[in-house]
Amino acid sequence: MNQTPPPSLLPYDTWATRALRSVVADALEHAAREGLPGEHHFYISFRTDHPGASIPGHLKAKYPREITIVLQHRFWDLKVDRARGLFTVGLSFAGIPATLVVPFVALTAFQDPHAQFGLRFEPEYEGEEDAADLPAPEATTGGETPEASDGVPSEAPQVVSLDAFRRKRD
Repeated sequence: MNQTPPPSLLPYDTWATRALRSVVADALEHAAREGLPGEHHFYISFRTDHPGASIPGHLKAKYPREITIVLQHRFWDLKVDRARGLFTVGLSFAGIPATLVVPFVALTAFQDPHAQFGLRFEPEYEGEEDAADLPAPEATTGGETPEASDGVPSEAPQVVSLDAFRRKRD
């Protein structure tokens, strides 16, 4: 006699996702202000085809849908703009400097392998029609790693997926 609870009229999924994206913003703000302590480093995956994401043309051609970047030893001008909902960072790809602009809503994953901490996200789009026009996310990322970001985690970080907290809808 299990009854399914009625659907919520409150957007808990949206609130939880916003709070978890704020964790990423907090981590990036700390890194911008203090640098990364010890062996901490960040793997950040995002949709390159998301409106508002800006990457150089040669990277867009190589990674038309998704890219994973690593913030570890060599990055510069890391800035978090919460009002605009994005961050910018300078990285070097095969010796070529690049500035990336990444909206937090374009994120698909954030990991700090040293802390064995990770989050996964579904990218958010302005409207349903915008999301329907874009291809589905790839199962794996291109994995571009900037120069001097040579660390590969020996253990997989723990990933928190919001799917475990979402109620199945019929």
